[in-house]
Amino acid sequence: MAENPDQRGHTCRALLVVDVQPTFCEGGALPVEGGNAVAARVADVLAGDHGYDLVVTTQDWHIDPGDHFSDEPDFVDTWPPHGVAGTAEAELHPALGPVSDRIDSSVRKGMHAAAYSGFEGVDNDGTSLNDVLTAAGVTDVDVVGIAFDHCVRATAVDAAVNGYTTTVLEEFSASVAPETEAVARSQFAETGVAVIASR
Repeated sequence: MAENPDQRGHTCRALLVVDVQPTFCEGGALPVEGGNAVAARVADVLAGDHGYDLVVTTQDWHIDPGDHFSDEPDFVDTWPPHGVAGTAEAELHPALGPVSDRIDSSVRKGMHAAAYSGFEGVDNDGTSLNDVLTAAGVTDVDVVGIAFDHCVRATAVDAAVNGYTTTVLEEFSASVAPETEAVARSQFAETGVAVIASR
């Protein structure tokens, strides 16, 4: 991330809400235990005086993602159909509806290929997440959402690689499995991503 001379010494914080969608919550196509609770907690944060300068959501929005979908998924590189564009499951979680006015920007990813990181997504104008953050002068990002060990991991690692001071808030995320959570924590340590309970 190129440093803006006007931003030197100034911290501008963004909250990245990753894939908080019904498709990844209990009752969805690819459910993560605790997903609905994560959605409720994120909504509570957004409803209050959260202190973020920018709030950005990401969504899996699959139109034709090729071999990302499989009838016999290995749950590593291939998955059951989920986050299908235009379906209710792919929309933001209903818990975020009442606080939708607190969301400044939304990006969608994975239209025609697998996409785990929010940095692979674009908004309705085709602007990348990195460009959205840069335009706002963001220096620091907190990452929350679903799942800690998949799309939260990929988004947080990319944020750090792009030069943002990056923190994952555990209380506002949920993991698929202990094994993949351990891998995520290792990657966070390697890339300088902090993991804390909450702000």
